[in-house]
Amino acid sequence: MATEYDLVILGGGTGGYVAAIRASQLGLKTAIVEKNKLGGTCLHKGCIPSKALLRSAEVYATTKNSSEFGIESSNVKLNFHNVQERKRKIINQLHTGVEQLIKKGKIDVYEGIGRILGPSIFSPMPGTISVEMNNGLENEMLLPRNVIIATGSRPRLLPGHENESEFVLTSEEALELTALPKSIIIIGGGVIGIEWASMLSDFDVQVTVLEYDERILPTEDRDISREMERLLKKKGITVITSAKVLSESIEKDANNTVTLKAVCNGTEKAYSAEKILVSVGRQANTEGIGLENTEIKIENGFIQTNEFYQTKESHIYAIGDVIGGLQLAHVASREGIVAVEHIANEKTYPVDDKLVPKCIYSSPEIASVGYTEEEAKKSGFKTKVAKFPFKAIGKALIFGNSEGFVKLVVDEETEDLLGVHMIGPHVTDLISEGALARVLDATPWEIAQTIHPHPSLSEIFGEVALGVNGKALHF
Repeated sequence: MATEYDLVILGGGTGGYVAAIRASQLGLKTAIVEKNKLGGTCLHKGCIPSKALLRSAEVYATTKNSSEFGIESSNVKLNFHNVQERKRKIINQLHTGVEQLIKKGKIDVYEGIGRILGPSIFSPMPGTISVEMNNGLENEMLLPRNVIIATGSRPRLLPGHENESEFVLTSEEALELTALPKSIIIIGGGVIGIEWASMLSDFDVQVTVLEYDERILPTEDRDISREMERLLKKKGITVITSAKVLSESIEKDANNTVTLKAVCNGTEKAYSAEKILVSVGRQANTEGIGLENTEIKIENGFIQTNEFYQTKESHIYAIGDVIGGLQLAHVASREGIVAVEHIANEKTYPVDDKLVPKCIYSSPEIASVGYTEEEAKKSGFKTKVAKFPFKAIGKALIFGNSEGFVKLVVDEETEDLLGVHMIGPHVTDLISEGALARVLDATPWEIAQTIHPHPSLSEIFGEVALGVNGKALHF
């Protein structure tokens, strides 16, 4: 006998459990099917654990340089076991919080693997969910009026090296290291690769980054990626761009050294380290969930949806990494909310990628929202641009971290803000002001009219806004 629901969500990650909570608020009888733990990749294998390690790396680096703050310290030691223990405590606390939220919402959770069945005695449409329970008991049958697929993604592997996680790591395996290597090669200079490069360098690991594109962070504004490369090199990180890694060349010798070859500007060169970290993107988890029993379309490995996240089966929705686009936890959450509100016939608004803040939690941090300067010009905008450095901001000097800048891209004709691009201290906390300005179509004049407290890092917004028209006060 099948249990009926208004909504069944496949996947209890950030997108899935937020969608479930919103559905509960709207009075929908809801269930989540999750094969591992509530919270998904973000909580257990991605955002939270990596940021916990990044914070430890930041504290360690600051402590080593404490003399700059007038504090003498000696024999500073890194206890990586305790670093990992702190990470686990944070994960466990947040996981308990998610479980309580789900319980509060009276949302049923089925621990197992859910598969969509085709038309059956239960329903003339595909959508009945068969759950293979983790406890080995008989499969549960769920009969939902609507389904949301929120099965997420996993790291891409290098072909031919799928079973070599001892020395060829993905970000998930790197999070579980019990000891740090002395050296590492990171394949991929995107967001995840750069976060790991920054973190491991601060942990005193010798880091080499090999990036296929002509520049690291190729989706960021060019000025930002250029500045980040400069600052990484200043930290002692080797950054090689336009590097085509020859995956078949990876070898491990008797001394536990891994060697690979890469072609850079037509020249083949060998690189060696204790470990290799592969950071070449993520692939959607679309296998084994019964998509073959539906009319759902997949292109380039991702489920295709409309602006409200409906698939070709109008009662089946998909959100988060499984549909591609901006693979960010906060995007998955908002997509889940939009999908649920559409199911419930509530007024809702599609997610606009140009209103989504993006953050990189390296040292220094990077954050952005809206158009890059290059994108704005390609889209036909006449632009004007302003940059303002953190070295002219008193609070940045007080922090002891004044590298970087904020850049605004503005429509010359309307004065509307098109993009905000930041590199420097705590910019992942500052970017929300830029995101709000984008939502409100704010102009530099309006941003400058906002009184920013002194001393604060946020003062940089007012200064760079004045700078668009050549009126910055402190630089």
